[in-house]
Amino acid sequence: MADENGQGASENDQAQRQVALQKIYIRDASIEVPNGPRVFTEQYQPEVNVDLNTRIENLSRETHQVTLTVTVTAKQGERTAYIVEVQQAGVFQIEGFDDDGERGHLLGAYCPSILFPYIRESVGDMVQRAGFPHFLLQPVNFDRLYAQHQSNDGGPTDVGDATH
Repeated sequence: MADENGQGASENDQAQRQVALQKIYIRDASIEVPNGPRVFTEQYQPEVNVDLNTRIENLSRETHQVTLTVTVTAKQGERTAYIVEVQQAGVFQIEGFDDDGERGHLLGAYCPSILFPYIRESVGDMVQRAGFPHFLLQPVNFDRLYAQHQSNDGGPTDVGDATH
């Protein structure tokens, strides 16, 4: 009876839909403290800028590498206290999402949201190891950023930036 009203086919399609994280890794990471040790002798009240970008590489029809890049720049007046950049990558197996809009949303918003906790930990750790107070990246609404980017120019590569 499910086939008669069309529900059987859609339930079967839903069962075939899958997003699986195959691998997660730090693709690149760096920290610069260009004005050390001078920056440590001043009162630390930085202005912090956070820039987020996403890059998608199609490895096959079903396999994609999504790279989330976060660059954090802290300035003390005219001096740069530190610059941290981390590229967190993940290889995702995506099956059963034939609609380009759904696939684009998965790659541009869902996958970066999976990578974010890992990059948040790496950035915080690097800042602290460089001798600065712990820095915690604030939560990011990747769905909203993806939608904004799509309405601006339609490409899935840059999800936005934020200043803190």
